[in-house]
Parts: sequence; C-alpha cells; structure tokens
Amino acid sequence: MRVDIWSDVVCPWCYVGRARFDRALAAFAHRDEVIVRFHSYELNPTLPRGGSEALLDALARKFPDTPRAQLCEREHRVADAARAEGLGYRSDRHNGNTFDLHRLLHLAGDAGVQADAVRALHQAHFGQARDVFAPDVAVEVFTAVGLPAGEVRRVLATDAYAERVFADERAAHDLRVTGVPFVVVDRTIAVGGARSAELFTRTLDRAWARRPRARQHV
Repeated sequence: MRVDIWSDVVCPWCYVGRARFDRALAAFAHRDEVIVRFHSYELNPTLPRGGSEALLDALARKFPDTPRAQLCEREHRVADAARAEGLGYRSDRHNGNTFDLHRLLHLAGDAGVQADAVRALHQAHFGQARDVFAPDVAVEVFTAVGLPAGEVRRVLATDAYAERVFADERAAHDLRVTGVPFVVVDRTIAVGGARSAELFTRTLDRAWARRPRARQHV
C-alpha cells in the first residue's frame, strides 16, 4: 500500500504531522507492506535561493499586517504541539527557499533513504536550529543518512531533480492542495493537516480494508 505525503521542509506542522503519522504507521499491522513517498511543496517559492534569514524576520515580511506578538503566539502553539510529540523545537532557526533541499530529497529517494533524510532535515532545522540552507550544512545532513558527499554537492551545483520538484508541485495543484502536510493513502483517501496519530491509524486501517483481497498480500 502506498502513502504519498506532500510537505515542505520548513513547515512546522509538517514536522509535527510526520511524527504523528510515523507513530500511526509503527502501530499498523501491515506496516511492512506500506511504501511512503514524500513529495515537494514550496510554501515560499519566491524567496531567493542560496540564503536565509531569522525566522521571525521572515514571518514578519510574509505577514506584514500581523503584529509580531501574534506571530510569536502562533510559533508557541506549534512548539507546544511538537514537544507534546517528543520533538525538539527551536524558534531561533532560519528560513529560506527550500527548492534545493527538495531536489536533495529526490536524490535521497532514488537511494532509498528519503524518509531518513526527511527526519534528518527536520531534526537539523527544527531540533537544532542549524542553517540547512547553507550548502555545507546540507551536505552534512544528507551524508549523515548515507548519501555520498560528492553526489550531494553535484546536485546542489546543478539543476538535477528540478523537474521532479516541478512534477510534484503540478500534482499538488491537480489535487487542489492548498496547504501541507497533505497525505494520500492508497491513492484513494486524503488527509489534510497535522492530524492526530489516531486519525492516521484509522485511515490506514480503512484504506487497507478497502483494498481488493488479492492486493492485500502484494
């Protein structure tokens, strides 16, 4: 059974939602027969590539009519949700264009370590407030999950996997995705938002039960 997840690297609710889905999947009786694929979605595609800025400064520019105190309150809410899942969460992190990181996640997908790379990126970005938009940091994060440093640098220096990112974004548009995380289970059931682990569990069970009996064992 296939699960497709659209998310962005810097989306805090994607971080929380991924942890909740992971918890549901770990308890799913048929977890060894589930293939999870992450797909690219850029929340801020117009940001310049190759740089970053402090998170609250970035949020203030994106939402100029929202008082900074309100932006801080939003950040506190998601921080509480992350910590409730046992996740590290720092608000002194940076924000930037995620296009190149999405390209690297496709490289990781080809190597069979995409889920590990997503977790490593989340930990570096949210848990450690590392500047994952800096090429040297990105290389460290992706080599830590087993990718050759030369391959990571090659992707960063070229346009490799750009079309994969665009294809994911076109698919999101066709599905009318307007926010992430967005999860599609077995191509039939969609779940939007960082829903509870219990809801993800029920969704996995429901999708499995709806599969033709012959397909439940392939």
